[in-house]
Amino acid sequence: MENLFISDVTLRQDLKRAEAALSFREKLEIARALDRLRLHGVELPPMQNEKADALLIKSIASAVKESRLVLPAALSKEGIEAAWSAIRGAARPCIQIALPASAAQMEYVCHKKPEQMLQWIGELVGAAKALCPEAEFVAEDATRSEPEFLRRALETAALAGADTLTLCDSSDGMLPIEFGGFVKDAVSGVPALAGKLIGVQCTDQLRLAAACALAATGSGARLVKAACGDEGLLPLENFAAILRARGMDMGFRSDIAMTELTRAAAQIRWILNAKRTAAAPYGNSAPRRADEALRLSGASALPEVIAAVHRLGYDLSEEDNAKVYDAFHRIADKKDVGEKELDAIVASVALQVPPTYAVGSYVINSGNVITATAHIKLIKQWKTLSGFGTGDGPIDAAFLALEQIVGHHYELDDFQIQAVTEGREAMGAALVRLRADNRLYSGRGISTDIIGASIHAYLNALNKIVYEEGGRA
Repeated sequence: MENLFISDVTLRQDLKRAEAALSFREKLEIARALDRLRLHGVELPPMQNEKADALLIKSIASAVKESRLVLPAALSKEGIEAAWSAIRGAARPCIQIALPASAAQMEYVCHKKPEQMLQWIGELVGAAKALCPEAEFVAEDATRSEPEFLRRALETAALAGADTLTLCDSSDGMLPIEFGGFVKDAVSGVPALAGKLIGVQCTDQLRLAAACALAATGSGARLVKAACGDEGLLPLENFAAILRARGMDMGFRSDIAMTELTRAAAQIRWILNAKRTAAAPYGNSAPRRADEALRLSGASALPEVIAAVHRLGYDLSEEDNAKVYDAFHRIADKKDVGEKELDAIVASVALQVPPTYAVGSYVINSGNVITATAHIKLIKQWKTLSGFGTGDGPIDAAFLALEQIVGHHYELDDFQIQAVTEGREAMGAALVRLRADNRLYSGRGISTDIIGASIHAYLNALNKIVYEEGGRA
C-alpha cells in the first residue's frame, strides 16, 4: 500500500480573484482549515509586495503545523532569498520554482531558448535547495512541451536538488488514457527521478481532472494538486471521495483527515463565495463585506453565536464566550445583530483585563499643508512614557506614536469608526483589532473626539495583548 499525497492550491489561486480578493483574516482561516486536513502541502500565491506579503506569509507559516507550506519564488536569486526569508518559520517549508516547458511559452514569456532554459532551471532550483530543506520544480504547460526537452528539464531539476517535480496540464486537452501515457513517457528513462516525488496538476474544464489524475497515478505520480471552490481545477472533495471509496482497491492510502474534510470544505467555500470589497491579494487589513452575510437574531442559540465569533477570527475562553452570549442577547432582543455589532460586543466584554497602559495626554497636529504628527504620553506603573509619530493622517500618526512607546509593531487587522449619537456633539466609537501570535485582540473606545476614541481603542486591545503575554511589553 503506497501513500498518495494531495496538495491544495486554493490560496495560490487568490491572485485570479482580482474583484474579490481575500482579506488577511480569510486567508489565515483557509490555511488553518486546510492544515487540519493533514494535506501534503498548502500552496500560497507568489509574493507581489515583498514587505506587505511577508507579514501574511509569516503569520500563515506559524499557523500551519501539519502540512508543507509551499511558496512560489520569483525567478531570480533575490526572489528566492525573499521567499525563504518569508517562509523559513514554517514547520515544513518548501520553495517552488515554476517555469514553462512548452516552446511557445519559453520563447514569448521567458525569452529563452531550450538550452538557456535548462541552465536557468538548474540555477534556480539549486539556489532554492541551497536555502530551503525542500524544493519543488513545476513544469507549466507541460503537455504542450517537446517530450525530449521535458525529460531533460525534469532531469536537470532533479539533479539540482528538487524533491518534488510536478507536471501541469494547462491546456486541458488530453483524455485520461492520453494523460496517463504522457506522464509515463515523461518520467520513464530518467534515472535522476528515482526517489523523487512526481506530482500532477490537471485543469477541469472538460470535467476530466479526477480521471486524468487517477490515470497519472498509474504511471508513477504520487502527488495530486486540487483546490476548494475553483471550478477550473480538480475539486479537493471529489478526489478525496474517490480515494475514500476506492483508494485501497487501487493500492493507495492517504493521510487526509476525511472526517474533517466536509466541514473544512464548506467553511472555505463560504469564505470564497462571500461578497467583499476590492482588496489587494495580501491586504494588511481585513475589509468588511459589502453585504454582511452574518445575521443573528434573538432566537440564535449559543453554539451559533460562538461559531459566528470564531468565524470573525476570535479564539475565546469559555468564560468570555458566555459573556459575549449574554451581551449579544441584550442587543438581539431589540434588533438583529450583524458582523459589526458582534465585533463591537467582543471588543466590549471579552478578555477584560487590568490596564497596563493608560492615556496620560496626547497632542495631535494635522492639516492639508503639514505632515500629521502625534505626541502621546502613557502611564505605566506610575511612570510616564512618551512617544512621537508622523503618519498619513492624525490616526496613523497616533498609532505609530503608540508603537514607538511599546517598542513593538502589532499588525492592524481592522479599524472601524462609526457615530454613536447624532448632532454636533455626537459621540464617535472606534474599534481596533490587533493581531499578535495569530490571535486577534479587539479594543473599543468612545469619545466626542474620534482621535481620542481611536487611541483608547488601540490601548484597550494592546492591554489585552500585554496581559496575555504576561506583561512583557
